[in-house]
Parts: sequence; structure tokens; C-alpha cells
Amino acid sequence: MQIEQGVTHAIVTGAASGLGRATARALAANGVLVSVFDINEAEGKRVADDIGGMFHRVDITSEESALQGFSDARAAFGQERILVHCAMTTKGGKTVGRDRATGGWTRMSSEDYAFSAMGILVASYRMASISALGMVEHAEPLEDGERGVITLTASIAAEDAQVGQVAYGSCKAGVNGLILPMARDLMDQGVRFNSIMPGIMSTPPVHALPEKVFQVLNDSVPFPKRLGKPEEYASLVLELVRNSYFNGQNIRLDGAIRMPPR
Repeated sequence: MQIEQGVTHAIVTGAASGLGRATARALAANGVLVSVFDINEAEGKRVADDIGGMFHRVDITSEESALQGFSDARAAFGQERILVHCAMTTKGGKTVGRDRATGGWTRMSSEDYAFSAMGILVASYRMASISALGMVEHAEPLEDGERGVITLTASIAAEDAQVGQVAYGSCKAGVNGLILPMARDLMDQGVRFNSIMPGIMSTPPVHALPEKVFQVLNDSVPFPKRLGKPEEYASLVLELVRNSYFNGQNIRLDGAIRMPPR
């Protein structure tokens, strides 16, 4: 897709921090008008102000909030041609494990699993499908008939989920599973879909870990021996936007790491 400076509109979810923030900044630096979707109003507004974008408080687990966010963003900047979905909510836990309080055996509740499914898989479908509908209805076709490109964020846990990641890993695998059928559903309308599977990235949750653990994580990456940079995720997003032959792909971004069971 050819980016039209000051005209092309992108929506980035989870853009108040981490991967989303880096992506919003990279898109804006390339002349894209960026709508920042997040529930963190203070940081979200700060990012939007820094990049000349607009902040919208959007809860990705709420259909009403998502629809309102897209409506407000389009009213401000027009129909988006780019969606990058980074936001999520999840809970950890083993399929079956010891209860810390009683010492007895317990299982991850269906309710806790459903929380992750709603915050990862359903939310990814929600944001992608709302955006795709808008692209089909309101975006004029560009070169090759392209109307827009949607990038979802999966994880290497989609393929290498560790102990305690049954909900996270399976739901991120579900995100990967959305990509090809969505790309085929929209192939005649010119909307592309891809997912990125980040490895261990240098984001706020990781920086909160003890220094010793942080160093172990660095050393676990084959090459380069460090955590991934949010800017590297953003760089890949830009390539997926520009290169229209990327479609229906699940792409690892991980320094060749393969996660052990624990």
C-alpha cells in the first residue's frame, strides 16, 4: 500500500505503551494519521499529542466501546486503511495444578479461560471485522484493488506455549487461525490480513521482572542475544503495510528462540 502523507489513517490498539506505542510512532513518522485506542487515558493522550494523532478510550472487550471508537476515529480522520491490533487481556494458570491456599488439586476455571478468550481471540475478531467492514464500505480501491491491511498480534506462545499458558497460548493460536480464512473472506474486496508473533519483547511487563530474570531472558535468545525492541515490531508492521504481497501470513519475530516447557 502506498502511504499518502497526511491522508492515510491508521488505528492502533494498545497504543499507550509497548508494541502499540512504537507502532503508532512509526506510522506517524511516515506521514500516517494515527488514532490511538487504549483504556489508559493519560498515556494514550500523551502518545497522541506527541505524534499529532487523536486518542480514543476504547475497551476492546466491549462491542459498544469498540464500535463507538471506530465511529469517532473515522469522524476525525476518515476511514482507516490500516488497523494494527496490539491490545489484549488474559489470565494465567495451569489446566490442572495445586491450589496455593489449600494445597489440593484444582483446574483453571472455565470462567478464567473465557476471560482470556474474550480478551485475546474474540477481541481480535471484533476489531478486525469492524475495521474490514468499514474498509469494504468506505475505502476506494488503490493499486491492485487494495482497500486496506489489518495486522493482528499473536505470540510465539501460539506455537511454543509454556507451563501456565494454556489460555494465552491457545487463544493466540486462535488469532493465527483467524488470518487465512479472513484473508480469503476478503480477497475479492482487497483487504489483507497478517499476524505477527513477537518473541520476548522489551516491554513494560518484562522490565518489571528482577534483573537476574531479565538477564536470563536476554541470554535465552539465540541471536541477537537480547530482547526484541518494540521498534522492530513496528518496522515489520510498516513492511506489511507497504508490501501488498504479504497476505494470510503468521510471522515470527523472535531472534530464533523456541520456548522450553518452563
